[in-house]
Amino acid sequence: MRGYLLGILVGLHLKHCICGDVVNFDGDIKDFVVGKNKLFVLTDHRLHQMRLDLYKEKRKDITNATHQNTVKILVPFDDNDTLITCGTFRDGYCEVLDLNDITKSIYYESGISVGPRQNKTSVAFITATGTSRYILVGKKDDDGKALYPVVYLWNTLHSQDGGIFSKIGDGADAFIQSTARYVEFVDGFQRVSPSELYLFVNAFAKTDSERKVHVLWMDSSKRKKTDIFKSLQAATIQCCSDKARPVLVASTVIPSVSAVIWAGVFSADQQDPDTALALYDISTVQGKVKGFCASGEKCDSETGSNLQPLSVVFKSSSMSSVAAVRSGSWIELFIGTSDGQLIKLVLDEKFTPGCPIVLYRSDDERAVLPRMHFDPDFKHIYIALGKELRRVSVVQCAKYSSLKDCRAALDPLCGWCVNAQRCSTQDECSNTSWVSIPKDSLQTQLLSFQMTEKSSRKITLHIALNLESTGNPAFSCSFTKGSMNLCDGSDPAAVFPKCSCRFPDELLSTKGLKVSATVTVEDQKITETLTLRNCSSITDNSPNASYTKCVQCISSGCQWSRSSQRCDWTHGPGQQLHIQDECKDLFSDMDYREPEILSLEPNKVSFHGKNNILLRGRNLLSVTKIHIQGDLNCIPKEAPVFDRSSDTLRFHIPPSGTKGTVKVCVVTFDNRCHGDSTITYSSQPSCTGIHPTVSWSSGGRKIHVQGSKMETVESVIFCPSNEELQTQYNRSSRDMWFHSPRYDGSGLFNLSLKVGNSTLDCVDYFSYKPDPEFTVFTTLQMANDLLVNIMKKADELNLSMSEVNVTGQQGDRQYQCVLEKIESNAIICKIKGESGAVTAVDSLDIKVGNFIKNLETQSSIWYLYVLVALILLVILGAVVGTIVHRKSQRLMNERMNNQLEMLESNIRRDIRQGFVDLQTEKSDLIDNVGAIPFLDYKHFASKIFFPEAGPLAGVMIKDIGQDSEPTTVDEKCQAFAALIRDKQFLSCFVHTLEEQKNFNIKDKCTVASLLTLALHGDLLYLTEIMEDLLQSLMDQSSNANPKLLLRRTESIVEKLLTNWMSICLYGFLRESVGQSLFLLVSALTQQISKGPVDSVTEKALYTLSEDWLLCQAQDFEALKLKVVFAVGTGGEVSEPLEVNALSCDTVQQVKEKILQTFQRKFGFPYTQQFRDIEIEYEKEGKFLMLQEVDETSEIRGHVTMLNTLKHYQVGDGACIKVITTRVQAPLRSQTSVKDDENFSIKYFHMVDPDSDTDLSNHPEKKAVKFKEMYLTKLLSTKVAVHSFVETLFKSIWGLPNNRAPFAVKYFFDFLDAQAERKKISDPDVLHIWKTNSLPLRFWVNILKNPDFVFSDMEKTPHLDGCLSVIAQAFMDSFSLAEQHLDKYSPTNKLLYAKDIPQYKQEVKSYYKLVKDQPTISSQEFKMFLQDESKKHQNEFNESAALRELYKYMVRYFSEVSQKLEQTDAPARLKEDMHKVKELFDSMKRGGWS
Repeated sequence: MRGYLLGILVGLHLKHCICGDVVNFDGDIKDFVVGKNKLFVLTDHRLHQMRLDLYKEKRKDITNATHQNTVKILVPFDDNDTLITCGTFRDGYCEVLDLNDITKSIYYESGISVGPRQNKTSVAFITATGTSRYILVGKKDDDGKALYPVVYLWNTLHSQDGGIFSKIGDGADAFIQSTARYVEFVDGFQRVSPSELYLFVNAFAKTDSERKVHVLWMDSSKRKKTDIFKSLQAATIQCCSDKARPVLVASTVIPSVSAVIWAGVFSADQQDPDTALALYDISTVQGKVKGFCASGEKCDSETGSNLQPLSVVFKSSSMSSVAAVRSGSWIELFIGTSDGQLIKLVLDEKFTPGCPIVLYRSDDERAVLPRMHFDPDFKHIYIALGKELRRVSVVQCAKYSSLKDCRAALDPLCGWCVNAQRCSTQDECSNTSWVSIPKDSLQTQLLSFQMTEKSSRKITLHIALNLESTGNPAFSCSFTKGSMNLCDGSDPAAVFPKCSCRFPDELLSTKGLKVSATVTVEDQKITETLTLRNCSSITDNSPNASYTKCVQCISSGCQWSRSSQRCDWTHGPGQQLHIQDECKDLFSDMDYREPEILSLEPNKVSFHGKNNILLRGRNLLSVTKIHIQGDLNCIPKEAPVFDRSSDTLRFHIPPSGTKGTVKVCVVTFDNRCHGDSTITYSSQPSCTGIHPTVSWSSGGRKIHVQGSKMETVESVIFCPSNEELQTQYNRSSRDMWFHSPRYDGSGLFNLSLKVGNSTLDCVDYFSYKPDPEFTVFTTLQMANDLLVNIMKKADELNLSMSEVNVTGQQGDRQYQCVLEKIESNAIICKIKGESGAVTAVDSLDIKVGNFIKNLETQSSIWYLYVLVALILLVILGAVVGTIVHRKSQRLMNERMNNQLEMLESNIRRDIRQGFVDLQTEKSDLIDNVGAIPFLDYKHFASKIFFPEAGPLAGVMIKDIGQDSEPTTVDEKCQAFAALIRDKQFLSCFVHTLEEQKNFNIKDKCTVASLLTLALHGDLLYLTEIMEDLLQSLMDQSSNANPKLLLRRTESIVEKLLTNWMSICLYGFLRESVGQSLFLLVSALTQQISKGPVDSVTEKALYTLSEDWLLCQAQDFEALKLKVVFAVGTGGEVSEPLEVNALSCDTVQQVKEKILQTFQRKFGFPYTQQFRDIEIEYEKEGKFLMLQEVDETSEIRGHVTMLNTLKHYQVGDGACIKVITTRVQAPLRSQTSVKDDENFSIKYFHMVDPDSDTDLSNHPEKKAVKFKEMYLTKLLSTKVAVHSFVETLFKSIWGLPNNRAPFAVKYFFDFLDAQAERKKISDPDVLHIWKTNSLPLRFWVNILKNPDFVFSDMEKTPHLDGCLSVIAQAFMDSFSLAEQHLDKYSPTNKLLYAKDIPQYKQEVKSYYKLVKDQPTISSQEFKMFLQDESKKHQNEFNESAALRELYKYMVRYFSEVSQKLEQTDAPARLKEDMHKVKELFDSMKRGGWS
C-alpha cells in the first residue's frame, strides 16, 4: 500500500548526520517509501536514497531555479528493481529509476500527466492483475469539468498493450470517473487473495455539509482494465455514534486471514482536532455511491447500505496517521498525532483496547505525516515530522527492570524473560519461561484476591496474579501478620499463577486484619498489603452506611449483594470485583452536597506539569485530593490540594508522559470523584531569544522572552544567583515578559525557564550596563507647547520611548513630557500646553525602570553677568564700539560655522548611511510566495491581444463552464470562416485594409488579434499566413533599410507576430520563466517597502527609478510588530505573526504589510482585503483603533498629515490586533482616505506640502537634501534584487534540456532563410531581426506587464517605473551598439552599465546555440501547432471574432473587391464575398446579429 503525503514544500538541501535513529533535512519531507531494504525520502528539491538504518547513500536533484518540477508520484516497483517517479515538469512526466541507485535513469517519458497537477492529495501503488503489473493512481485535477476521470491504471512495462505509461485499456480510455465537486484520495491497497482493490476517498457534491467517506472496491483478478473498472462496487463509511465525523484523516489495513479489517481515523472537519479511530469489516463492499462510476456509465445512482464500525477503539485530539501490524492474537495500532507523538495501542481478539503507550514525544508541535512505514521485519516504524525522519522501535521493553514494572507497562508484547532476568519480547526470550499479560487481562490489576469461608470456621484467602507463562517458573507465596506467618499450613501448594492461605476466622477483627502478601516468581518478588475483614459482619453507622459498607466489602475481597444491601463471602476463587462497578448504584444514597468544578486556571500546560493550578467551584471543603485520568481511563494520577476554601482550591498538576487532554475530577472522603473538567498537556515552551538583551544596573527593564508556548512558563531563573523572577503573560498578544532585577556588576548571565518542576535553557547572553547618565536639559517655546531637549551620555542601552518617563516640575505643578525622539546622546520630549502656555520648568524627573534621575535648571547667574556687561558697554560704548563690532562679527562667523558644520555633519551621516546600506545589503527578501497565481491561458491571451482591455476582450473569452462545450458557429460565420481560410483572399483583405488612410494602427492591431482568434483552432494555417505576410513586408520598397524591419508594430502582420509568439511561448513562460518573474516582482515589492514610502506621492527611499526616489524621508525606526488576528467574536486570537514595519508607516501601509507578510509566511492570502479590516494597538492593556485620519491628526494650513505608527507612539515589539469589519461587530468601517478624489491635495505624508515650513517647529523632519546624495539607494536596491534579475534573464535566454522552444527555433530559422533569400550577408541584420521579433516584441511586453501573466497583481506606477529600468537593461543586452556613458547619462543606464557586457556575451551565445541546433522538421512543428490548438480549443468565442472581423470587410467591401480584381483572383472569391454579405444582411433583417 503506497499513499501520498502532503507538507509545506520548502526543502532545499540535506544536512546529513547520523544521529542514532533520526535524520534531519533542510526542508520539509514531502513523501517517503520503503522498497527492497531501501528508504526513499522526497523533499521539494531532492530525492534521497537511504539504508534502513538512515545512512544516506545517494541523492538526486528533481528541480532547480530554471526547471521547476514537483514530484507527485513515488512508487517502488520491487519486482522490477525500479523506483517510479512522476512529476509536473513540462506538462507532466514519468521516470523509471534504478532501485539500488536512483542517480541511474532507466526510462524517461514527458508529456504525460500521471500525478495531480495542483497541490492535491493522491494515492498511487503497484497492483497485480494476473501477469500484468500496473500503477493505480487516484487523483483529482481542478479542471472545472462536471464529469472527470479520477482513477487510472497505468502500464509499467514496454511489453504491455500500448507500451509503458499507457492508460489505454482495450483500445480505449478506461477509468473511474466522478461528478463530485470535491474529491480527496486518502488511502488504498490491494488484497492478494482474493485479488481485490480498495480505495478510500473523501468527497462531497456541493457543500461541506454533504461530506462523506467512501470505499471503492474493484475485482483485480480480471485481465482487462475495462473489466476491472466495471466491477466497481462502493459504500459510504460512517463514524461515529457520539457525533458525525465525515472526514477520513488516515487509515490502515489490519492483516487478517479471512475478513478484511480496516482502521480509519475520522474527524468532523479538516480543522476539528477531535478525532476517533474506528475498526470496520470491509470484506463485502456492495452497491453504488452517487458521484463515482466506471467510464461510460452514469454516476447518479446510489444503492446498498452504509458501513458501521465494529468498534471505536480510541478517541483523542488531533490523530493524524495510523499503521497496524498483527502479533499473534494481538493487534498493534501505531497512531501519529498532529502535536508530534507516536502512540501504540494494543487490541485483543475482541478489539478491546489496552492503555495507550507513547513511543515518541516531540518537544514541539510538528505533526506526524499521514503515512508511516514499517521496516521489513516489523521491528521499527518510520515517521516523518516536518524536516525530521525518525526510526522508532515498536516496543520499549528493555527500559523496564523488574517483573512488576514490565507488567505495569501494559504492553502485551513485553514480558519477563525468567532466565535472562529482563523485560523483552517473546522472540528475544528462548529456552526459558516468558511471563506476560493474559489475552483477556489488558486493563486488570496485577494482583487480585478473594476470601471464602468454610464450615470449619476456617477462612481461605485466594491470591491470583494476572499473568501467564510459556513455561513453569518457580512460584511461591507467603502471608504474614507482622512477623508471624498467617497460614496454618493446610493450604495446597502454590501453582503459577495462583496460591491460597487458610487461617482461623477469629483473626479477623472489626477494624480489619493487615496482611502482607508476597508472591515470588523465580527471583522477582511482588508484595502487597491487604486489609481483610469478616465479610458477614461489616457494619457502618454513618449517614452514608450503604456506600461505605459496599466499599469496605469489595476492598476486603468479599462479595456485595445488591438485592439485600449486605456483604457476604465469595463462593470461590475468581476475578476481584471493582468498587466503581459494584457500588455505583449507591451514590444516590449520599446526603452531602456534591462539589462542582466551574473552571481550571490555566487549563493548558506543558507536559512538564504546572504548579499552583487554581480550581474554582462550589462545595469544595469536602475535597481531599485531585484525580487526573488519561485516555481510556488508564494510568490515573492523584494530586493533593492546598489553600482550600468553599469555592477555590489549588493543586500541582504532575508531569505527563504524553501530550493531549486529560480529565480532572475532585475526590471526596468516600473516594468518589466529582466533576468532569479537562486539562490539555502540550509541548514544552521553546525559547528563541530575548529582547532587549541588556539591562541597566538599577533593573526594572521589561525583558520580552521570544518563543512559543510561553503561557506554560511559571518564572524565569536568573543565574548565577538562581533568583526566581515572576513572569507576566498577555493572552491576546501571546507576549511574555519579566522585569530585570537590580545588579551592580557586569558580565554575561544565563536565563532559564521554570516549567513545573523542570528548568529549560533560554539564553546565555544577558548582560548589565551602567545606568543611563543624563547631564543637562534645555527648553524651547513652541506656541503653547514647551520642547525639552535632555542631553545624555552615549551608552549601549538602546532605550526605547516606552521605557523612559519624563515629568516636568514648575512650582507645585507637574507636567507630563511626551517623548518625541530618543538619540544616542539626547532625548527630545514635548510638554503640551493644553490649558495654557507652558513657558518653563524648574526641574525634570526622569524615570527609567527602577532608575530615577532629577535634573535642575542651570543657574541664571550667567545672565546677570551679561546684564552687567551690557550696562558697562552702554557707558563705554564710544570707547569700545570697535571692539563690540568685531566681537559681533566673530559671533556671527561662529554661528555660521556651526551651521555649516551641522550641515556637513548631516551630509556626512547620510552619505555614510548610504555606504553602509550598500555594503550590507543582501538578498533576503523572498520568504514564501506560496502557489504562483498564473492567469489561465485564455485570460493571458486576451491581455496580449487586447492590452487596452476594451469591450472586445470580454466578448472574445468564454465564461467558466462554457469552455468545456464545443463551439457552435452559425451559417454566416461558417461561410466567412471558409472565406478567410483562402490564402489569396486573406492576403488581399489584409493588404487592402493597410492601404486605407483611415485605417489606423489601433485598427491594425484589432484586426490582427481578431484574425488570431478566428484562426486559433488552425495554428498551422495562421503560421503560413503570417510567413506570407512577413515576406511581403520584407519585399516592400519602403523597407530598403532592413535593420528597421519589425522594430515597431505598424502593420497587421507585426501584431500577428506578437500574438503568435505569445501563443507558442505560453507553455515555456509558465514552466521556465514564470516563477523567476514572479519572484523578481515580489522581491521588488518587498525591497520598496523596506524603507519609507510616501503614501501620497508613492515615492520611496528604495527604488530603481530616479523619478520615484524619495528625498524627503523622515528619520525612521524599524519595528517588529506582533500581529494577532481576531478569531470569531469571543475575544480569541491567533498565534502572533511577526511583521516588519517602520515608525513612519501610515495605517494603510501597516495593513498592507500585515497582509503581505501573512501571504509570504503561509503561501496564501488572508481571507479579507485591507479595506475590510481594522487594526488596533494594545497600549496598557487596552486596544486603541488606529485610523488614517482622526481628531488627533496634525494639520498644516489646509493640508492634513496622515497618521503614522510614530504618531500613535507604537514601539518595537508592540501588539497589533487585526479585526474584520464584517465579523467583529459593532464596528464602523472606515473608508480609505485614498478614495477621496482630492486625496493628493488634501493630505500629505512625508513630502511636505509647504517647502517653506519652519523646520525648527518640526525637528523630526530632515532639511531638504541634495537628490544626488540618495542615488546610492538606487544601487542598494539593485544589489538587493540583482540575483532575481539575473535568474530571470538566464531563464529567458536559457535552453532547458539544451533545446530552444520550438517556436523560437522555427522562427529564427525562417528569418535565416529570408536573409538568404534576400541575399543579406550582414550578420547584424539577422541579429536585429531576431531581437525585434522575440525580446522586443514579446519578452519586454511580459517584463513590463507581469499583470498579463499573474492574477490579482497590482502594477503600481512606481513598480512600473522599476520594471521599465529592468526592461531597458534587458534590451540593452541585445543591442549591438556600444554604450558611451558619463556622469550626465541617465541613472537607469548607469545602474546596469557594468552588467551589460556580460549579458551581451550571453545573448550572442544564445543566438549561436539556437542556430546550431538541428532544424525542426515540418512534421514535428506541425504536431506542435496542432497540440497547441487542441489544448485551448473552445476557450475563445470564434463566432464573435468572425462577426467583428466581418465589420471591417463590409466597411471596405468595394476596396477589397477591387483588390481581388487587380490581383487576378478567381471569380469565386468575389462570389463568396457577396454570399457572405448576403448571409449577414439577411440574418440582420431577421433579427440576428
